Amino acid sequence: MKIRIILTALIASVISIAAYSQQVIKLGIIGLDTSHSPAFIKLLNDENAPDQYKGFKIVAAYPYGSKTIESSYKRIPGYIEEAKKHGVKITASIAEMLKQVDCVFLETNDGNLHLEQAIEVFKAGKPVFIDKPVAANLAEAIAIFKLAKKYNVPIFSSSVLRYSPINQEIRNGAHGKVLGADCYSPDAYEPSHADFTWYGIHGVETLYTVMGRGCTQVSRSSTKDYTVTTGVWADGRIGTFRGIRTGHNYFGGSVFCSSKVVQAGGYDGYKVLLDQILKFFKTKEVPIDPEETIEIFTFMEASNESKRQNGAPVLMEAILEKGRLDAELILRNLKD
Repeated sequence: MKIRIILTALIASVISIAAYSQQVIKLGIIGLDTSHSPAFIKLLNDENAPDQYKGFKIVAAYPYGSKTIESSYKRIPGYIEEAKKHGVKITASIAEMLKQVDCVFLETNDGNLHLEQAIEVFKAGKPVFIDKPVAANLAEAIAIFKLAKKYNVPIFSSSVLRYSPINQEIRNGAHGKVLGADCYSPDAYEPSHADFTWYGIHGVETLYTVMGRGCTQVSRSSTKDYTVTTGVWADGRIGTFRGIRTGHNYFGGSVFCSSKVVQAGGYDGYKVLLDQILKFFKTKEVPIDPEETIEIFTFMEASNESKRQNGAPVLMEAILEKGRLDAELILRNLKD
Protein backbone atom coordinates (compact mmCIF):
# COMPACT_ATOMS: atom_id res chain seq x y z
CA MET A 1 0.00 0.00 0.00
CA LYS A 2 2.79 2.40 0.96
CA ILE A 3 4.64 1.67 -2.31
CA ARG A 4 1.46 2.38 -4.28
CA ILE A 5 1.01 5.70 -2.46
CA ILE A 6 4.64 6.66 -3.12
CA LEU A 7 4.36 5.76 -6.82
CA THR A 8 1.13 7.74 -7.14
CA ALA A 9 2.79 10.77 -5.54
CA LEU A 10 5.82 10.46 -7.84
CA ILE A 11 3.64 10.21 -10.94
CA ALA A 12 1.63 13.25 -9.84
CA SER A 13 4.87 15.14 -9.25
CA VAL A 14 6.23 14.27 -12.71
CA ILE A 15 2.94 15.29 -14.34
CA SER A 16 2.97 18.55 -12.41
CA ILE A 17 6.57 19.30 -13.45
CA ALA A 18 5.78 18.46 -17.09
CA ALA A 19 2.72 20.70 -17.05
CA TYR A 20 4.74 23.55 -15.55
CA SER A 21 7.51 23.19 -18.15
CA GLN A 22 4.92 23.34 -20.92
CA GLN A 23 3.45 26.53 -19.47
CA VAL A 24 6.80 28.32 -19.20
CA ILE A 25 7.93 30.06 -22.38
CA LYS A 26 11.67 29.48 -22.64
CA LEU A 27 13.63 32.50 -23.83
CA GLY A 28 17.10 32.93 -25.27
CA ILE A 29 19.40 35.92 -25.64
CA ILE A 30 21.86 36.71 -28.41
CA GLY A 31 24.42 39.23 -27.20
CA LEU A 32 25.66 39.83 -23.66
CA ASP A 33 27.40 43.04 -24.68
CA THR A 34 24.67 45.49 -23.65
CA SER A 35 23.21 46.51 -20.30
CA HIS A 36 19.78 45.51 -21.61
CA SER A 37 20.65 41.80 -21.39
CA PRO A 38 21.45 41.57 -17.65
CA ALA A 39 18.51 43.89 -16.94
CA PHE A 40 16.07 41.53 -18.71
CA ILE A 41 17.68 38.48 -17.08
CA LYS A 42 17.36 39.95 -13.61
CA LEU A 43 13.75 41.02 -14.14
CA LEU A 44 12.67 37.60 -15.43
CA ASN A 45 14.87 35.11 -13.59
CA ASP A 46 14.99 36.69 -10.15
CA GLU A 47 13.42 34.45 -7.51
CA ASN A 48 11.30 37.40 -6.42
CA ALA A 49 10.10 38.22 -9.94
CA PRO A 50 6.50 39.50 -10.15
CA ASP A 51 3.80 36.90 -10.77
CA GLN A 52 3.23 38.27 -14.28
CA TYR A 53 6.71 37.02 -15.22
CA LYS A 54 6.31 33.50 -13.83
CA GLY A 55 5.39 32.10 -17.24
CA PHE A 56 8.71 33.15 -18.79
CA LYS A 57 12.32 32.24 -18.16
CA ILE A 58 15.59 33.06 -19.91
CA VAL A 59 17.28 29.68 -20.13
CA ALA A 60 20.17 30.19 -22.57
CA ALA A 61 22.37 32.93 -24.02
CA TYR A 62 24.94 33.23 -26.78
CA PRO A 63 27.18 36.06 -25.48
CA TYR A 64 28.71 37.50 -28.67
CA GLY A 65 28.36 40.27 -29.32
CA SER A 66 30.38 43.06 -30.85
CA LYS A 67 34.01 42.24 -31.55
CA THR A 68 35.02 45.76 -32.61
CA ILE A 69 33.22 48.26 -30.34
CA GLU A 70 35.22 48.38 -27.11
CA SER A 71 32.43 49.82 -24.97
CA SER A 72 30.41 46.72 -25.91
CA TYR A 73 32.83 43.79 -26.00
CA LYS A 74 34.55 44.67 -22.73
CA ARG A 75 31.24 44.07 -20.92
CA ILE A 76 30.86 40.48 -22.11
CA PRO A 77 32.96 38.61 -19.46
CA GLY A 78 31.15 40.30 -16.57
CA TYR A 79 27.72 39.84 -18.09
CA ILE A 80 28.44 36.15 -18.73
CA GLU A 81 29.10 35.62 -15.02
CA GLU A 82 26.00 37.59 -14.10
CA ALA A 83 23.87 35.50 -16.46
CA LYS A 84 25.22 32.25 -14.98
CA LYS A 85 24.28 33.41 -11.48
CA HIS A 86 20.67 33.63 -12.67
CA GLY A 87 20.65 30.11 -14.09
CA VAL A 88 21.26 31.00 -17.74
CA LYS A 89 23.22 28.46 -19.78
CA ILE A 90 25.96 30.02 -21.92
CA THR A 91 26.13 28.43 -25.37
CA ALA A 92 28.96 28.22 -27.89
CA SER A 93 26.78 29.15 -30.84
CA ILE A 94 23.46 30.70 -31.80
CA ALA A 95 22.39 27.34 -33.25
CA GLU A 96 22.95 25.63 -29.88
CA MET A 97 20.96 28.33 -28.09
CA LEU A 98 18.06 28.13 -30.55
CA LYS A 99 17.53 24.42 -29.84
CA GLN A 100 16.72 25.24 -26.21
CA VAL A 101 14.30 28.17 -26.54
CA ASP A 102 10.88 29.21 -27.84
CA CYS A 103 11.54 32.92 -28.46
CA VAL A 104 14.59 35.17 -28.78
CA PHE A 105 15.90 38.53 -27.59
CA LEU A 106 18.44 39.68 -30.19
CA GLU A 107 20.36 42.09 -27.98
CA THR A 108 23.76 42.39 -29.67
CA ASN A 109 24.71 46.04 -29.28
CA ASP A 110 26.35 46.22 -32.71
CA GLY A 111 23.65 46.66 -35.35
CA ASN A 112 26.11 45.56 -38.05
CA LEU A 113 25.75 41.97 -36.80
CA HIS A 114 21.97 41.87 -36.63
CA LEU A 115 21.32 40.73 -40.20
CA GLU A 116 23.51 37.63 -40.06
CA GLN A 117 22.32 36.76 -36.56
CA ALA A 118 18.65 37.34 -37.39
CA ILE A 119 18.83 34.98 -40.37
CA GLU A 120 19.66 32.07 -38.05
CA VAL A 121 16.68 32.92 -35.87
CA PHE A 122 14.34 33.24 -38.86
CA LYS A 123 15.42 29.87 -40.25
CA ALA A 124 14.66 28.31 -36.87
CA GLY A 125 11.18 29.88 -36.93
CA LYS A 126 11.53 31.60 -33.53
CA PRO A 127 9.71 34.89 -32.80
CA VAL A 128 12.32 37.56 -32.12
CA PHE A 129 12.61 40.98 -30.55
CA ILE A 130 15.54 42.90 -32.05
CA ASP A 131 16.73 45.61 -29.73
CA LYS A 132 17.61 49.02 -31.07
CA PRO A 133 18.96 49.54 -33.60
CA VAL A 134 17.28 46.87 -35.70
CA ALA A 135 20.25 47.35 -38.08
CA ALA A 136 23.15 49.73 -38.59
CA ASN A 137 21.55 51.40 -41.62
CA LEU A 138 18.32 51.69 -43.62
CA ALA A 139 19.11 49.07 -46.28
CA GLU A 140 19.89 46.35 -43.74
CA ALA A 141 16.78 47.24 -41.73
CA ILE A 142 14.64 46.75 -44.85
CA ALA A 143 16.44 43.48 -45.62
CA ILE A 144 15.77 42.13 -42.11
CA PHE A 145 12.04 42.82 -42.33
CA LYS A 146 11.87 41.26 -45.81
CA LEU A 147 13.57 38.10 -44.55
CA ALA A 148 11.25 37.92 -41.54
CA LYS A 149 8.29 38.03 -43.94
CA LYS A 150 9.87 35.37 -46.17
CA TYR A 151 10.25 32.98 -43.24
CA ASN A 152 6.91 34.03 -41.71
CA VAL A 153 8.55 34.88 -38.38
CA PRO A 154 7.03 37.54 -36.06
CA ILE A 155 9.51 40.33 -35.34
CA PHE A 156 9.58 43.80 -33.86
CA SER A 157 12.10 46.37 -32.71
CA SER A 158 11.74 49.35 -30.43
CA SER A 159 13.45 51.85 -28.20
CA VAL A 160 12.37 51.70 -24.56
CA LEU A 161 11.34 55.38 -24.92
CA ARG A 162 8.34 54.40 -27.07
CA TYR A 163 6.67 52.79 -24.07
CA SER A 164 7.10 55.63 -21.62
CA PRO A 165 3.54 55.87 -20.21
CA ILE A 166 3.10 59.54 -21.13
CA ASN A 167 4.30 58.87 -24.68
CA GLN A 168 1.67 56.15 -25.04
CA GLU A 169 -0.98 58.52 -23.64
CA ILE A 170 -0.06 61.11 -26.25
CA ARG A 171 -0.05 58.55 -29.07
CA ASN A 172 -3.47 57.28 -28.06
CA GLY A 173 -5.01 60.78 -28.13
CA ALA A 174 -5.42 61.41 -24.41
CA HIS A 175 -4.40 65.06 -24.87
CA GLY A 176 -6.03 65.69 -28.22
CA LYS A 177 -4.56 65.67 -31.69
CA VAL A 178 -0.78 66.03 -31.93
CA LEU A 179 -0.07 69.18 -33.93
CA GLY A 180 3.72 68.98 -33.76
CA ALA A 181 6.62 67.95 -31.53
CA ASP A 182 10.20 68.90 -30.66
CA CYS A 183 12.03 65.85 -29.23
CA TYR A 184 15.57 65.30 -28.03
CA SER A 185 17.89 62.62 -26.70
CA PRO A 186 21.59 61.92 -26.21
CA ASP A 187 23.30 61.13 -29.50
CA ALA A 188 26.58 59.38 -28.78
CA TYR A 189 28.46 58.87 -32.04
CA GLU A 190 29.63 55.45 -33.23
CA PRO A 191 31.44 55.56 -36.61
CA SER A 192 30.41 52.01 -37.57
CA HIS A 193 26.73 53.05 -37.67
CA ALA A 194 24.81 55.59 -39.74
CA ASP A 195 24.40 58.84 -37.80
CA PHE A 196 21.64 58.75 -35.12
CA THR A 197 21.28 54.96 -35.54
CA TRP A 198 23.56 54.08 -32.62
CA TYR A 199 21.88 56.16 -29.91
CA GLY A 200 19.99 59.14 -31.32
CA ILE A 201 17.35 56.63 -32.41
CA HIS A 202 15.88 56.97 -28.90
CA GLY A 203 14.83 60.54 -29.59
CA VAL A 204 13.76 59.84 -33.18
CA GLU A 205 11.55 56.99 -31.96
CA THR A 206 10.03 59.31 -29.36
CA LEU A 207 9.22 61.73 -32.18
CA TYR A 208 7.56 58.97 -34.21
CA THR A 209 5.72 57.58 -31.20
CA VAL A 210 3.88 60.87 -30.73
CA MET A 211 3.69 62.05 -34.37
CA GLY A 212 3.08 58.76 -36.16
CA ARG A 213 4.07 58.04 -39.75
CA GLY A 214 3.80 60.41 -42.68
CA CYS A 215 6.99 62.49 -42.86
CA THR A 216 7.69 63.55 -46.45
CA GLN A 217 10.69 65.90 -46.23
CA VAL A 218 13.69 66.29 -43.94
CA SER A 219 16.33 68.98 -43.49
CA ARG A 220 19.16 69.18 -41.01
CA SER A 221 21.07 72.05 -39.43
CA SER A 222 24.47 71.06 -38.05
CA THR A 223 27.47 72.66 -36.40
CA LYS A 224 30.45 70.98 -34.76
CA ASP A 225 28.62 70.02 -31.56
CA TYR A 226 24.95 70.57 -32.34
CA THR A 227 22.40 69.16 -34.75
CA VAL A 228 18.67 69.65 -35.27
CA THR A 229 16.67 67.72 -37.86
CA THR A 230 13.32 69.05 -39.04
CA GLY A 231 10.68 66.83 -40.63
CA VAL A 232 7.61 68.02 -42.50
CA TRP A 233 4.64 65.62 -42.42
CA ALA A 234 2.20 65.16 -45.31
CA ASP A 235 -0.56 66.98 -43.41
CA GLY A 236 1.65 70.02 -42.80
CA ARG A 237 2.71 69.21 -39.24
CA ILE A 238 6.35 69.79 -38.28
CA GLY A 239 8.45 67.63 -35.96
CA THR A 240 12.06 68.10 -34.90
CA PHE A 241 14.77 65.98 -33.35
CA ARG A 242 17.72 67.49 -31.47
CA GLY A 243 20.68 65.15 -30.94
CA ILE A 244 22.58 66.05 -27.75
CA ARG A 245 26.34 65.54 -27.95
CA THR A 246 27.48 68.16 -25.47
CA GLY A 247 26.05 69.37 -22.17
CA HIS A 248 23.50 67.54 -20.05
CA ASN A 249 22.22 64.30 -21.58
CA TYR A 250 18.50 63.77 -21.22
CA PHE A 251 15.49 62.28 -23.01
CA GLY A 252 12.26 64.15 -23.67
CA GLY A 253 10.53 66.79 -25.73
CA SER A 254 7.60 69.15 -26.05
CA VAL A 255 4.50 67.83 -27.80
CA PHE A 256 2.01 70.39 -29.07
CA CYS A 257 -1.46 68.88 -28.72
CA SER A 258 -4.82 70.42 -29.53
CA SER A 259 -5.74 70.64 -25.83
CA LYS A 260 -2.37 71.47 -24.23
CA VAL A 261 1.41 71.28 -24.54
CA VAL A 262 2.64 68.02 -23.02
CA GLN A 263 6.18 67.07 -22.06
CA ALA A 264 7.24 63.80 -23.70
CA GLY A 265 8.37 61.03 -21.38
CA GLY A 266 11.97 60.07 -20.71
CA TYR A 267 13.59 56.84 -19.59
CA ASP A 268 11.31 54.89 -17.20
CA GLY A 269 13.34 51.68 -16.82
CA TYR A 270 13.35 48.52 -18.89
CA LYS A 271 10.16 47.03 -17.45
CA VAL A 272 7.85 49.07 -19.70
CA LEU A 273 9.53 47.60 -22.79
CA LEU A 274 9.88 44.10 -21.34
CA ASP A 275 6.14 43.93 -20.69
CA GLN A 276 5.48 44.58 -24.39
CA ILE A 277 8.09 42.04 -25.50
CA LEU A 278 6.59 39.30 -23.31
CA LYS A 279 3.10 40.07 -24.60
CA PHE A 280 4.50 39.73 -28.12
CA PHE A 281 6.19 36.41 -27.29
CA LYS A 282 2.94 35.08 -25.84
CA THR A 283 0.51 36.28 -28.54
CA LYS A 284 2.86 36.46 -31.58
CA GLU A 285 1.07 39.73 -32.41
CA VAL A 286 3.49 42.38 -33.69
CA PRO A 287 2.87 45.62 -31.73
CA ILE A 288 4.60 48.02 -34.14
CA ASP A 289 3.99 48.14 -37.88
CA PRO A 290 7.35 47.33 -39.55
CA GLU A 291 6.69 50.24 -41.93
CA GLU A 292 6.93 52.64 -38.99
CA THR A 293 10.32 51.27 -37.96
CA ILE A 294 11.47 51.51 -41.58
CA GLU A 295 10.25 55.12 -41.75
CA ILE A 296 12.27 55.92 -38.62
CA PHE A 297 15.39 54.64 -40.40
CA THR A 298 14.41 56.56 -43.55
CA PHE A 299 14.12 59.75 -41.47
CA MET A 300 17.60 59.20 -40.01
CA GLU A 301 19.14 58.49 -43.44
CA ALA A 302 17.36 61.50 -44.97
CA SER A 303 18.87 63.60 -42.16
CA ASN A 304 22.33 62.30 -43.04
CA GLU A 305 21.76 63.07 -46.72
CA SER A 306 20.64 66.61 -45.84
CA LYS A 307 23.82 67.05 -43.83
CA ARG A 308 25.87 65.89 -46.84
CA GLN A 309 24.00 68.51 -48.90
CA ASN A 310 24.70 71.30 -46.38
CA GLY A 311 21.19 71.30 -44.95
CA ALA A 312 19.18 71.09 -48.17
CA PRO A 313 15.68 69.56 -47.88
CA VAL A 314 15.62 65.87 -48.81
CA LEU A 315 12.55 63.91 -49.90
CA MET A 316 11.85 60.81 -47.83
CA GLU A 317 10.47 58.95 -50.85
CA ALA A 318 13.80 59.19 -52.70
CA ILE A 319 15.74 57.95 -49.67
CA LEU A 320 13.35 55.04 -49.15
CA GLU A 321 13.58 54.00 -52.80
CA LYS A 322 17.39 53.94 -52.63
CA GLY A 323 17.20 51.96 -49.39
CA ARG A 324 14.95 49.39 -51.05
CA LEU A 325 17.32 49.01 -54.00
CA ASP A 326 20.30 48.59 -51.66
CA ALA A 327 18.34 46.05 -49.63
CA GLU A 328 17.67 43.99 -52.77
CA LEU A 329 21.41 43.92 -53.49
CA ILE A 330 22.07 42.72 -49.94
CA LEU A 331 19.47 39.96 -50.25
CA ARG A 332 20.79 38.80 -53.63
CA ASN A 333 24.30 38.52 -52.22
CA LEU A 334 23.23 36.50 -49.20
CA LYS A 335 24.00 32.81 -49.15
CA ASP A 336 20.47 32.09 -48.06
